[in-house]
Amino acid sequence: MTTTESPLVRDVEHNYGSIASPTSAVSQRDGAAADGSGRPSVPGFIARNTGMLLIISAQFFFASMNISVKLLNRLDPPVHALEVIVVRMGITFIGCVIYMIVKRIPNPITGPKGVRLLLLGRGIFGFFGLCGLYWSLRYLSVADATVLTFLAPLTTAFAGCILLKESYSIKQGVAAVCSLLGVILIARPPFLFGSQAVIPLGYQVPEVTPAQRLLGVVGCMVNVFGSTGAYTSIRAIGKRAHAMHMMTFFSLLSTIMAPLGMIVFKIPVVYPRSLTWTLLLFMVGVFGFAAQTLLTMGLQRETASRGSTGLYAQALFAVVLEGIFLGVIPSSLSVLGATIIIFSAICVVLAKQKP
Repeated sequence: MTTTESPLVRDVEHNYGSIASPTSAVSQRDGAAADGSGRPSVPGFIARNTGMLLIISAQFFFASMNISVKLLNRLDPPVHALEVIVVRMGITFIGCVIYMIVKRIPNPITGPKGVRLLLLGRGIFGFFGLCGLYWSLRYLSVADATVLTFLAPLTTAFAGCILLKESYSIKQGVAAVCSLLGVILIARPPFLFGSQAVIPLGYQVPEVTPAQRLLGVVGCMVNVFGSTGAYTSIRAIGKRAHAMHMMTFFSLLSTIMAPLGMIVFKIPVVYPRSLTWTLLLFMVGVFGFAAQTLLTMGLQRETASRGSTGLYAQALFAVVLEGIFLGVIPSSLSVLGATIIIFSAICVVLAKQKP
């Protein structure tokens, strides 16, 4: 589908790298094998799919961060989500500023002119998306919240098509729906599978009223809205700002707003009481920084529709990491769901090789 260029995407004075079109003829020629056999070479494959590979790599670190949070919540006393946000985003902000100062990247705090409103939007959308997720986990099981928040890749693809005038093929749409099906099979939410759905130890939430459950669903929708706005903003900015600029706005706003939330809701600060506590909290910050860096770099290089498909890989990594660190043995449905996600991602990646 060919569309006109969106007014959100335009050239500015400083370009932090070139943005190659997903269907660029140059990239297609680069994908041809150097030996002249006509078969795609490994370097060419990686070059054409750098954005998707970065996004998938980011999901590994997101899953690792979530495992660290779960282990952290098992300690006594548990650490509140807002405190985790303060530590995670504080480490991210410090890392971003240090990197930009060392590399002498212009405008390390304010960002380049021409995209500052988009950078602010990325930070605001990202913060509310994060808050919506943690709010939903107060009233919903992790399984229910996982499925509802994974509507974000579908809405991101739609937003990219409408707002950024990006193409959205039928194959990408089918792969996205299949990936969502895979997530459902892995999470097996009670609202679809009934009360007999298998929920691993540590995933249960207290019994809630219908009104509270509705609030949890609203929180998930806030997360979907925030994630969609954040991912679309990143794609609209593209290479007109450095990846660290986008992460700086997100982490700075979150670092400011989370403590305010703790003050308003009178949430006490939990101080480190053991080396394990400190190490886990530090790992949350490091994994979060790595995940956000890779995700931002990937979304800069991919269309919103194609890149959003890679977000489903987090469910696959979560199954593997939960088995290793939490002793959760995946069921046959989880294995089937993981297989569907892998197959869908492969289909989207390989589709780009066709001229």
